[in-house]
Amino acid sequence: MLTRRQLALGPALLSMANAAQVRSGSPQNVVISSANGLRACQRAMEVLRQNGDTLDAVIAGVNINEEDPEDNSVGYGGLPNEDGVVELDASVMHGPTRRAGSVAALRNIKYASRIARLVMERTDHIMLVGEGALRFAKAHGFQEENLLTEKSRIAWLVWKANLRDSEGHSNWSDGLDAPVSKPSARLRQMFPEVDESLLAWAVEVATRPPTGTITCLALNAKGEMSGVTTTSGLAWKIPGRVGDSPIIGAGLYVDQDVGAAGSTGRGEENIRTVGAHTIVENMRHGMSPKEACLDVLKRISRNYDNDLTRLAKFDIVFYALRKDGAYASASLWSARRQREAISTRKFAVNDGGESRLEDCAFLYERK
Repeated sequence: MLTRRQLALGPALLSMANAAQVRSGSPQNVVISSANGLRACQRAMEVLRQNGDTLDAVIAGVNINEEDPEDNSVGYGGLPNEDGVVELDASVMHGPTRRAGSVAALRNIKYASRIARLVMERTDHIMLVGEGALRFAKAHGFQEENLLTEKSRIAWLVWKANLRDSEGHSNWSDGLDAPVSKPSARLRQMFPEVDESLLAWAVEVATRPPTGTITCLALNAKGEMSGVTTTSGLAWKIPGRVGDSPIIGAGLYVDQDVGAAGSTGRGEENIRTVGAHTIVENMRHGMSPKEACLDVLKRISRNYDNDLTRLAKFDIVFYALRKDGAYASASLWSARRQREAISTRKFAVNDGGESRLEDCAFLYERK
């Protein structure tokens, strides 16, 4: 029979038991990432199979996205700020040494994740920003380059042309005295050399600014963990705006004893809940990765009084990997809006074979 003291300590004892179960689990090589990370997970797994460090693995993975001009949410080709300049944010955490590093508002260097690692390894700081981050990168041999691709430049110009005052006027349109035409016809006239599919995409990202990012979390067979989050941030942002990606505890958090978490989506909402740290703490106290992610989404919803009309204006996705290999991802909404379509939220996983996409859990269903 349980004593009165044992009954009183029941929840605490249960939490301790769950934490012990996490620590005693048999780890395996597992990598998870946001949906744009299929190749990143594959590359990270290759590093783990060669007994590489978990931080080497996740950085090698996201470097694929950072150098890919077709990923408009990360690195080279990322959509720029309102001045047409690409600014990058990134953070890294290394579980075995319990160290972290990050950079924010970094310009002209595509590999923001590598600079974040250098901050961790070669300074006693955790974050460098703006001009200081750029000078630090250059001091370590990185060469400046223009990160704005032609595709991203067109999208930026389309966005500028869609800026309107209260009477519908835009300083980037073709003048008050110009013949009246439909918006699509006007854009066709402005960009006659741009094909229809690119122009349609540019209109989509101009009117619904994407917030994409890549988070990548890894666990190896020795139970060691690391994580990275890297992004070009919110499209058309005010220069100098910093989201959650480089904020340790918000866009990324790794606790070697428990697990790791990261985020993509609207950074401002994540910062207010310190989402990644909260998820790891939830797992420490016995929640599954899925429950831990959903709990933070409920906190975000509460910040808007659970008003679905207001919440429908943004989305955010969390990713969690526990030390025993359990993992999950959960989003605020069941699907993301695309031009004339709805796409189910996914995340990338590799646990030893080919990378695959799995469905995210969700808090609210988008009709």
